[in-house]
Amino acid sequence: MRTHRQPAAPLALTVALSALAACGPAASPPPAPPPPTVKALMPPAPQGLPVVETKLESVGLDEAALDRSANPCEDFYQFACGGWLAKTEIPGDEASWMRSFNEIEKRNEAELRRILEDAASAGDRDPVTKKIGAYYGACMDEPAVEAAGAKPIADLLAKARRVRDPKGLGALVTELHRRRIWALFDIESAQDMKDATRVIAQLDQNGLGLPDRDYYLGEDDKSKALRKTYEEHVARMMRLAGAQEAAAKAAALDVMQIETELAKISKTRVERRDPTGLYNKLDRAALAKAAPAFSWDAYFQGLGLQDVKEVNVTSVRFFEGLSRLLTSVKPAAWQSYLSWHIVRSMAPALPKAFVDESFTLQAALTGQKEVRPRWKRCVDATDNALGELLAQPFVKTSFPGASKPAAEAMVHQISDAFARNVRALDWMDEGTRQRALAKLSAMAYLIGYPDKWRTYDFEVDPRSYAKNALAARAFHTQWDLGKIDKPLDRDEWQMSPPTVNAYYDPQRNHMVFPAGILQPPFYSVSSAAAVNLGGIGMVVGHELTHGFDDEGSQFDQKGNLEDWWSKEVGVAFREKTACVEAQYSAFEALPGLKLNGKLTLGENIADLGGVKLAFMAYRAMRKGAAEQTVASGFTEDQQFFLAHGQSWCGKLRDEALRLMVQVNPHSPPRFRVNGPLANLPEFGDAFKCAPGTPMRPTKTCAVW
Repeated sequence: MRTHRQPAAPLALTVALSALAACGPAASPPPAPPPPTVKALMPPAPQGLPVVETKLESVGLDEAALDRSANPCEDFYQFACGGWLAKTEIPGDEASWMRSFNEIEKRNEAELRRILEDAASAGDRDPVTKKIGAYYGACMDEPAVEAAGAKPIADLLAKARRVRDPKGLGALVTELHRRRIWALFDIESAQDMKDATRVIAQLDQNGLGLPDRDYYLGEDDKSKALRKTYEEHVARMMRLAGAQEAAAKAAALDVMQIETELAKISKTRVERRDPTGLYNKLDRAALAKAAPAFSWDAYFQGLGLQDVKEVNVTSVRFFEGLSRLLTSVKPAAWQSYLSWHIVRSMAPALPKAFVDESFTLQAALTGQKEVRPRWKRCVDATDNALGELLAQPFVKTSFPGASKPAAEAMVHQISDAFARNVRALDWMDEGTRQRALAKLSAMAYLIGYPDKWRTYDFEVDPRSYAKNALAARAFHTQWDLGKIDKPLDRDEWQMSPPTVNAYYDPQRNHMVFPAGILQPPFYSVSSAAAVNLGGIGMVVGHELTHGFDDEGSQFDQKGNLEDWWSKEVGVAFREKTACVEAQYSAFEALPGLKLNGKLTLGENIADLGGVKLAFMAYRAMRKGAAEQTVASGFTEDQQFFLAHGQSWCGKLRDEALRLMVQVNPHSPPRFRVNGPLANLPEFGDAFKCAPGTPMRPTKTCAVW
């Protein structure tokens, strides 16, 4: 749960750091006692306390989701989720279905629909209601969308057909980028990796219609078949856009040729996990030298960035190769490529024929059986365009007042657990330890919704969905690029509050937990502490650990790309992460399909750390309890692990699982449960697993 992307530090940690700073070099304190072991830091499970017997449902767990015939020491995921897996069918309009995520999304989606339908039909409306209602209403007006046909993109397509040279191509690419149609590459504002207080322009590789470069380059039968499917899909879409049959087929060949060449010069997903490799700051002259065939001065002028003097380029090699393509590919092929990306990008706002044809590719990639209902697509579209307007009525009904302070208390507990854990690590020297604690102390967290809502300064036409979509895209581009060379807003949100997700941003050094995910069954103020910590507590620990995974660990407390590790500790850290990489690379998602341990390394480290920290925090919260709860025979420790397992119950179609393994940095659900728990001794203790069993292996991995 990471994208790429301020409460005070906990008091106890601040005091500890202040005390350390007070010891000047002249002082000669007595030798410090050896750090306590992790076992000593982990408060014991409640024992000898009065027992309160209850049912799983009363603590927030689902008895029906269990498979009690499974052995939890052999396959805990099956034990926790087998009942749910057996009875759950993936809805036709979904490629996968997750017990927690999709249950919450379904509930949130229904509430957003209610809000939007009320807004669309309201008479005397306030500005927020009027805007979100008009946007949603235009999207839902299918007859008007059908009547408009492809006319909303006719002007852009006409300009694509007039491209004759690199200069004309650059002019159209500029216009498309203003509307977030990312032909060839993309541009955004970004923090300077070496000075996180600065916001600069960043250019990145883009321009492919398939999800990953490897689909274009793979020689296996599945890749070849998918390329054929894609080529036929492009031809049919171009036909819908007005091309004759022969011209549409020729255009599809042009698109495949150009996108294959772009794939060859694109970085792999694993390469893109290296922050150092993504940081290549160039001044305008150096950029023009690297890619001389593109009209950079006109491009920046057209985007209102004429005063920008330098830009970060995530891959110099990509832009060098792109420059060569601009002069070697014939204009007619560029016309086809640009036309395709206009049609592809805008298809959701066009008539049903375009939506249905877009779905054919999605179905081939994910196995999804049905197009999502229009109302669901329009809820998503409104959220994407006007997220923090739509969020305002949502948080009033779906994020009651007690939720935020309770979630904040949990974050503090997990932050304290990480601090205790860092102090106990035997592989970290004192200097690196203090820098890690300083980074933790500087970490901020944003919970629920922003303190200040965004405004959306663009007109919404209640009669034209495509017009609104283009206006929203242009507004968001202008808003994003307008941040360049302006003071950084560390409290800016990169997800809308109804989103069922969370993230850590290494350059802002903050965690963000939207109201959308702080919902049952992940989190409820009425659930037991063990269940909340096993659910949302693991998510909090996961995001916090991202600050110290193989990528996040390369950024210091201020968000700068800087090596703050001693040489010896850095070697030890890499040895520990190599263990995780090798372990997950051996996991098999489908017969013959193993996980990519390099691609998923950061998320797997965060999963291991997240479960451990949440368990430590749960034990700390239960220390001194007057009684212990046993739910349907399960101890509180076991309830914690069941909560973690049931949070990740999920089913994926085989096609979606293959796609996930190829492009997603997260491991599939089964391995997000069994992987971390098999590495945590306390799990084996809780379920009395014998050494050498699958869930208590002889060799385990631990980073944090």
